[in-house]
Amino acid sequence: MKSDLLSHIYNPADLRLLKEEQLTQVAKELRQFIIDVVSVKEGHLGASLGVIELTIALHYVFNTPEDLLVWDVGHQAYGHKILTERREIFHTNRQIDGISGFPKRAESIYDTFGVGHSSTSISAALGMAIASKLKGDFKKEHIAVIGDASIASGMAFEGLNHAGVTDANILVILNDNAIGIDPSVGALKNYLTSVKTGKNPRQNNIIKSLNFDYSGPIDGHDLPLLIKELNRLKKIKGPKFLHIVTTKGKGLQQAEENQVKYHAPGKFDASTGEIHLKVEENLPPKYQDVFGLTVLDLAKKNEKIIGITPAMPSGSSLKFMMEEIPERAFDVGIAEQHAVTLAAGMASQGMMVYCTIYSTFLQRAYDQVIHDVALQNLPVIFCLDRAGLVGEDGATHHGVFDIAYLRSIPNMIIYAPINEIALQNILYTAQLGLNNPIAIRYPRGRGVIENWEVNNFGQYKTVKIGEASCLKNGTKTAVLSTGTIGNNVISALNECSDTANIAHYDFPFIKPLDNKTLHHIFANFQSIITIEDGVKNGGFGSAVLEFAAANNYKNKVQLLGIPDHFIEHGTVNELQQICNVDVKSLINLFSNEAK
Repeated sequence: MKSDLLSHIYNPADLRLLKEEQLTQVAKELRQFIIDVVSVKEGHLGASLGVIELTIALHYVFNTPEDLLVWDVGHQAYGHKILTERREIFHTNRQIDGISGFPKRAESIYDTFGVGHSSTSISAALGMAIASKLKGDFKKEHIAVIGDASIASGMAFEGLNHAGVTDANILVILNDNAIGIDPSVGALKNYLTSVKTGKNPRQNNIIKSLNFDYSGPIDGHDLPLLIKELNRLKKIKGPKFLHIVTTKGKGLQQAEENQVKYHAPGKFDASTGEIHLKVEENLPPKYQDVFGLTVLDLAKKNEKIIGITPAMPSGSSLKFMMEEIPERAFDVGIAEQHAVTLAAGMASQGMMVYCTIYSTFLQRAYDQVIHDVALQNLPVIFCLDRAGLVGEDGATHHGVFDIAYLRSIPNMIIYAPINEIALQNILYTAQLGLNNPIAIRYPRGRGVIENWEVNNFGQYKTVKIGEASCLKNGTKTAVLSTGTIGNNVISALNECSDTANIAHYDFPFIKPLDNKTLHHIFANFQSIITIEDGVKNGGFGSAVLEFAAANNYKNKVQLLGIPDHFIEHGTVNELQQICNVDVKSLINLFSNEAK
């Protein structure tokens, strides 16, 4: 569709030159612009389509960037980016050297706060509002836009609780569409539903009780109404709260009807909305499905098995267990801290708890891992999906810190399977009964074994805790890998012409390390190369260096992994190239070692 108005809008100042009655056309064009680009370039779709009218109204009413606008999580900020000087480069969204898929301070003055993980917007906006007041600026507006899934998180309530006892000039806008990535859950969701349907007494308002000036709920797709209400709220000082009701995926029928699938649908037909089917026959499985189907199989045989996920039943594939054994599988919402301590409570009563959580999100529950699980040595089974580089979501979502942040915790076992069968076997072993908590880390994406179910499903083998294995013999250099990055090593060695000098060892256990095998390696090889898909500082390679220092070994040790800076967005292969852990980089390295 040819754009008549949008093509002339470079920034919000241009938007504010338009008449209010022209904004509906801008909304139509902006929605189509996002559909056209995302259908080809991929990315998050439904969330941004749902807030088109809100985005336009906010930038039309408020004096951004002087007024400060914070988007919670940021999945929904595509329209914001397009209206704030990035329309012409929006096609680079989430691509290497392109713009980020999330608001990012270094990218634009309109991105007032870097986001990516949920429930931070209210605290950030409140901090800004208090800072403005201390600097004597009483006119600046501070707006936080948060979804109904994110506002249920503990941190959001901490921010509301504080804001309610201040006179800070803050406006919290609740974008209520009853879904995050998966449908929202919990008592707060039920409360918001009763408010929307008029079944909740007006005096029984949880937001008003926190001392906010509450208004709504109103139709979040009614532009004139939004503008009128925002102009009214702009004149009110102190903490304000606007409840709007929207439809995720608004304007694309399929996205409205299947909101989970169209959160990030991949490539699709911009005119019909039909998703382009990928050829998935004869492909290895996704690691998340190996986890989900294996845990379901184990749970059918072991009544003590419980599954927990914080708002990621689809992404983690715990959905399989939730569908078949719902009484033993729990989505607790965006509440990582609660998920971990809930798991600890269950484990204290003898249950076998699989707490499946993205590596990047377990960071949000670090104290609970230490205090509630490890300190009490409760055998919670942490299944860390999306470990390693995750690709286009970028720095906010890479699971590259878990080895380093977990390795320092006493009692913790850390395991990284090299393939699907190894993942199945450790999941089986964990429910036989461990004396310690364990973290099992595996990546986003597909494995390496096509017929994994046919070959191994149900034919589990017990894994010996702390044992490494030699995958290839050699004489001069030993390559020590942990986890699925070891498959890059295997591929590189297969493509090198002469690798007789190079041995390859798989160290699935990062903690405890196989000291016996390490003694053999240091005694028999001149040089050692460690490789991991986590940060080098404090990671697997660091553990090997600590072993060498403790035992007075002087061998040459080279560490490969994620360097000491944040890695941005791009494909996984592109990012591996930047970190020199891709197959081609390893071929070059091994070719030199073989000389």
